[in-house]
Amino acid sequence: MSYSTPELTADVTTQARPPRRYLPESFVVTDWAAIEPYFIELRDRAINSAEELESWLLDRSELESVLSEDLAWRYIRMTCDTQDEERSTAFQYFVSEIEPNAAPYDHALNEKLVQSPYAAGLDPERYRIFLRSVRRALEIYRAENIPLKTDISTKQQQYAAAVGAMTVTLDGEEMTLQRASDRLKDTDRAKREEAWRAVQERRAQDVQPLDALFAELVQLRHQMALNADFPNFRDYMFAALGRFDYTPQDCFDFHQAIHETVVPLIDELDRHRRRDLGLSDLRPWDLDVDVSGKAPLRPFGTGQELLEKTITVFQRLDPFLGDCLTTMRDMGHLDLESRKGKAPGGYNYPLDETGVPFIFMNATSSLRDVITMLHEGGHAVHSFLTRRLPMGADKHPPSEVAELASMSMELISMDHWDVFFQDADELRRAKQTHLESVLETFPWVATIDKFQHWVYENPTHTSAERQARWVEVFDEFNQRTVNWQGLENYKPWLWQKQLHLYEVPFYYIEYAMAQLGAIAVWRNFRHDPKAGLEAYKRALALGYTASIGEIYEAAGIRFDFSTEYLRSLADFVREEMAQL
Repeated sequence: MSYSTPELTADVTTQARPPRRYLPESFVVTDWAAIEPYFIELRDRAINSAEELESWLLDRSELESVLSEDLAWRYIRMTCDTQDEERSTAFQYFVSEIEPNAAPYDHALNEKLVQSPYAAGLDPERYRIFLRSVRRALEIYRAENIPLKTDISTKQQQYAAAVGAMTVTLDGEEMTLQRASDRLKDTDRAKREEAWRAVQERRAQDVQPLDALFAELVQLRHQMALNADFPNFRDYMFAALGRFDYTPQDCFDFHQAIHETVVPLIDELDRHRRRDLGLSDLRPWDLDVDVSGKAPLRPFGTGQELLEKTITVFQRLDPFLGDCLTTMRDMGHLDLESRKGKAPGGYNYPLDETGVPFIFMNATSSLRDVITMLHEGGHAVHSFLTRRLPMGADKHPPSEVAELASMSMELISMDHWDVFFQDADELRRAKQTHLESVLETFPWVATIDKFQHWVYENPTHTSAERQARWVEVFDEFNQRTVNWQGLENYKPWLWQKQLHLYEVPFYYIEYAMAQLGAIAVWRNFRHDPKAGLEAYKRALALGYTASIGEIYEAAGIRFDFSTEYLRSLADFVREEMAQL
């Protein structure tokens, strides 16, 4: 099929949001009383034609975009400083006072849309994906789940605050766990072990409260599923996430394909690592150090340097890409450096009304930070490519597509990594390390995903059963040649570091699916850089106006996670590594 996309270079440097057509230009979100009249007007508006219905949809989308962006800024500010009670309170106000009140209106507006006699007059190709999602939302909506969602959101916030407060002291310096983890690249094995144990001991201080918090989340989520007539939360989330293109069984088959295809490759890499390091056995703190015995790569010094170098990389690839990050820099839409009190992790948060996203991360001057910046930069480019799509819903494709944008950027940018690594040997080391991590993505994703399926298929499990199941799954996919003797008490709690389990359940298998797609995009790019990049942009510019399979097709790749396809792409990565 053919695909029509918006102009890819329009407005990329424009900082102002587009003029509003429905809400007053001066409108800002204050309280529910200021918002409700617009929902009432939309609910009660008379619609007498397909044209009026389409206009109504655009007005509704504008209201939703304004609210979405307001929530985004509250979340961004809170994660930038989890210890600031005012920021936390502002975010919690939206979650507890605005979202619960808006939910019944959202449901009513969905009903108004699908029941309208003029819905049949909407362009079926233009609106088919949107209407499919609306109908699914109607199917799973339950009023009794509104307060449960509020409670869940509050508890998820507790996780971010707890982990954001974690620090360790090494050599007399207090530092975040992210910065301490950088020492796992130190050539001094004793220092690596010290850092690894310090991080694990700090996490161990909170394992019980975090375990209790997770148990509460599991029960709340299970109740939501039962309320919506699903047997478990996994099945509920497959519906809520709009997984029209694959099933839980497909995930299990993917896990098995990873176990058969990629896990043996990782075992082989680890055996080579042990040999090259001259060790009798590998320990958990030996997995990140460079096997040549050289000091850790330091590709930048400050967050500002990281940003400027990334802009240069993007500019070389395509001026449009560089302009995206330049606009974000000029608007102050980045917070890159790690510090005490920041929430863990990294993200690109789309801002639906302005169209210029925000990148948050915890940089500590490592190669991992470069990859994170390139990854989130790929998400940011995606936001710009969908910036002028008519409706907010069009701008939010499922994660299988969103992560394709970010993971592909990690790989297609590699030809320009000399911006970070002028020395040829350092450049080779960086590429080799990243390609190893690309392969390592698959086992870890399978671990988290398989664990989640079990957790929610067995919602009455005990804490002891949960830890035992985690160890079983972890050992199936990870570190099978690593000696954990004497460290067994740490392993059952390793899952607690994965924020997705707490904050965005079942958002993880997409990373492996998208990693496959990204390798395929990269393979096309290696064959023909210009055509490969244009196909990448063309696919992303579709937003969510096409299915996952159609978007992958537009990118010139397949939405396929069979054993055969996985093996062919893993072999391509191995060939590229061999050439280094």
